[in-house]
Amino acid sequence: MLAADVSHWLRPDAPTSADRLFRHVHGRGDRSSDRLAPGWPYSFVAALETGRTSWVALLDALRLGPADDATTVTAAQLHDVVDRLTSAGQWRPGDPDILTGMDSGYDIAYLPHARADLPVVLVGRRSRSPKPSDLERQAQGPTVLSSPLERGRCPG
Repeated sequence: MLAADVSHWLRPDAPTSADRLFRHVHGRGDRSSDRLAPGWPYSFVAALETGRTSWVALLDALRLGPADDATTVTAAQLHDVVDRLTSAGQWRPGDPDILTGMDSGYDIAYLPHARADLPVVLVGRRSRSPKPSDLERQAQGPTVLSSPLERGRCPG
């Protein structure tokens, strides 16, 4: 199983860089201690151990620039990681597809199309914030489904 995520490496003491971004950091206690801290976002792909363990093996890490899209970078990273796993004999044709999990923030609808050539099953968490299409649907009112089966009841 693989996991993909973007995490920020906060470097408030680092020299100024044009690629350095700022991240909102929650303070302790009340909200008055919140601040912005400079640093760089990194996209990570890690292998998770099976069973009752918390061991992981970091397989790839890329620093993201201000113009980089996390979903596009992750798609390319997954391609590279799966190629390396296949070349090393860690995955062979006929083996189960590689389960890959990721947190919200990725375009979960785009990734399966971008990586249709890979033996991966993508699992992602949908963002909590409503998308514009969700807001439009809510404004139109409830959807009426056409058959009892679609509403969860068995016909007859």
